[in-house]
Amino acid sequence: MGRQRAPKNVLVEEDAAIRGPVAGLYSTDTGTAELIADADNANGWLLMLNGAQSSHVDLADPLRLEFEYMRWIMALVEDRWAPGAKLRTLSLGGAACSMPRYLVAAFPNSRNVVVEIDGKLAHYVRSWFDLPRAPLLKLRVGEAREVTQSLSEASRDLIIRDVFSGTRTPHALTTSEFTDIAKNVLMPDGVYIVNCGDSPTLLTARREAATIAAAFEYVVIIADPAMLKGRRSGNIIIAGSQAPLGDGAALPRRLLGGAMPAQLWGRAKVRQFGQSATVLTDSEIA
Repeated sequence: MGRQRAPKNVLVEEDAAIRGPVAGLYSTDTGTAELIADADNANGWLLMLNGAQSSHVDLADPLRLEFEYMRWIMALVEDRWAPGAKLRTLSLGGAACSMPRYLVAAFPNSRNVVVEIDGKLAHYVRSWFDLPRAPLLKLRVGEAREVTQSLSEASRDLIIRDVFSGTRTPHALTTSEFTDIAKNVLMPDGVYIVNCGDSPTLLTARREAATIAAAFEYVVIIADPAMLKGRRSGNIIIAGSQAPLGDGAALPRRLLGGAMPAQLWGRAKVRQFGQSATVLTDSEIA
């Protein structure tokens, strides 16, 4: 994907966001957001948050996801539910709302809530990308754990956690206590999916796997082989449910056919992966 950058360190005036996407650097409540035009796609935009790649949006095609880990998550979701499903979803971490836009397009009967801690960023994103309106997609400004804890029991089919502060997910969103909160908000057969960023040591991924496996009967991991072998830093997708996940042939085949082929680990392999790790708890110092 080619990129066209605006001059560095030049803040775009806030009212420019009202006119739609304009390449440049913007001040937000938690730092800066840089919007970069995709040189290879007239409808494409890359969002950088505090210097790190965060999201890519194709304004003409919400079903186009540039980030491979997002495609893996949506592959798991589409393996579980048919397009007509009346899903109630909660996305923790909004950024450019790439996955929520996808959910609205792929599941027209769905109702999707996105939680974003940065109110100014949420305002920009809705202005830039003409997001679907409520009840299809509702943007809620707040801290992810507090909002999740405020929701009714068994009120969501799907929770996606994609929250980062720098390169790490805030500790409070990784613990067994928070996982239990998410589980309580899910329907009995609902699915909890997390995007875990980790280094080649895989220490974080092992602990997250152990934590989610302790809460849910069924767990899966999706990642590329190099990541799972500890050869690079990157994303590992971990999901839990009280109902079987990815137990057919279709999902592994789809994952292997992507631009970056990925492996699907079932619950036996995930539990083995996390068996030497300790469950994450609130009592630890983050």
